[in-house]
Amino acid sequence: MTNEETPDAGSPLLDEQLCFALYAAQRAVTAAYRPLLEELGLTYPQYLVLLVLWERGETTVKELAGALRLDYGTVSPLLKRLESAGVVRRERAVSDERSVLVACTGRGEELRERAARVPGALLAATELDGAEVARLREELWRLAQRAEAAAERSR
Repeated sequence: MTNEETPDAGSPLLDEQLCFALYAAQRAVTAAYRPLLEELGLTYPQYLVLLVLWERGETTVKELAGALRLDYGTVSPLLKRLESAGVVRRERAVSDERSVLVACTGRGEELRERAARVPGALLAATELDGAEVARLREELWRLAQRAEAAAERSR
C-alpha cells in the first residue's frame, strides 16, 4: 500500500474513523435483523439474551450479563420484559439468595425453533458467504480483545 492508500491515523474525517465504520455496520446489521425478529416478537437485545439461555440453559443474571458484555442495569430491564412476555423466568437461587437464576419457559423454548432460521436468513439478506462471515467474526473478536486490553491499560 502506498501512503495515498493508507488513511491518516490522525484524520478528523468521519468516514476514516474505525469507530464510525463499526457503529454504522452495527446499526445496519441490527436493522437487517429487525424484520426477522419482529416475526418472533423480539428486539435484538432480547434475541441475544435468548441465544445465551438456549446455549447455556439456566444461568445466573451475573453470568448472563458477562456473556453479553453488559452491566446488570442493562440486563435487568431486558429480563423483566422477557419475563412479562412469558419467555423467561427468574427466581432466587436456593443455594445463594443473592443470586438470581434465569431460564427459558416453554414459550421461550418454542421461540428457539422459530429463531433457528434467523442466522441463515441474515446471511442470505446480506449476501455474505460462510468464509466471509468467519473472517469478519475472527477480525472483530481480535479487535474487541485489543480494545478491551487498551481500556484496561488506561484505567
